[in-house]
Amino acid sequence: MADWMIKMAHLLEPLYERLKTELLKQPVIQADETTLNVIKEEKSTCYMWLYCTGTDSPDKSSAIANIVLYDYQASRAGACPVNYLEGYNGYLQVDGYQGYEQTQATLAGCMAHARRKFIEAKKAQPKGKTGKADMALSLIQKLYGIESKLKEKSPADKRQQRAQLANPLMDKLHRWLEQSHTRVAAKSKLGEAINYTLNQWHKLERYLEDGQLTIDNNRAERAIKPFVIGRKNWLFANTARGAHASAMLYSIIETAKANGLIPFDYLMHLLSELPKPNPNLDTMLPWQVKLG
Repeated sequence: MADWMIKMAHLLEPLYERLKTELLKQPVIQADETTLNVIKEEKSTCYMWLYCTGTDSPDKSSAIANIVLYDYQASRAGACPVNYLEGYNGYLQVDGYQGYEQTQATLAGCMAHARRKFIEAKKAQPKGKTGKADMALSLIQKLYGIESKLKEKSPADKRQQRAQLANPLMDKLHRWLEQSHTRVAAKSKLGEAINYTLNQWHKLERYLEDGQLTIDNNRAERAIKPFVIGRKNWLFANTARGAHASAMLYSIIETAKANGLIPFDYLMHLLSELPKPNPNLDTMLPWQVKLG
């Protein structure tokens, strides 16, 4: 990464830290991680972690701030989210990776990951025939159908409607999973899907208890996608310093986009204001800033 980009990232660091403080105040954080090759590291395969809150774009009905923060680390160890989220005890919505279990957060699961397992199982069924995977997929699809109708509802209304409509379907799915797991070969695609979903069940059903939670972790998967797409073009980072700078720049740009700002205009504003003596970081937060 060019020296001028590293210098820019260094200038933006105080705002990044301010955004991290705001992130840790939110009731729900979603997280994900992806690989990153760093040439001048002991292990060339390192990781870019992603922590985000709120929604993909401005939503006046949501009290949760739209924040997207990347964090470069040389490993995928559970200590990475533990250190980044130090002291956080709200909800952390993630996939089934065990590293997140080490945090102090209350974990919520991702139904999309469970659904993908059953889609793989369905593909393994005899072509044109309906099998057990279809039963699970049908119930999961109904759960998503309920969520699509609740998008504009308040958290309180979501919780109430889920209790009335989604809870019976979740109970039905859980009974089916328990009945099926002893009748299906554990190493089959269907067996793997059933076991995965049962192992994650206490986290998968957590979205029923709080309307601020979503049914899946797709917000984080969408938030990390710009980095994944970019990586296909530039392939690797040369140094850890450059990887940290990438994390900083991606964080500022993606948080700006999530708050409806034009990233170039926002960056120009930050580069003008941050070098001033005692800059007011509160006025530079993407949901507070006034441009033009």
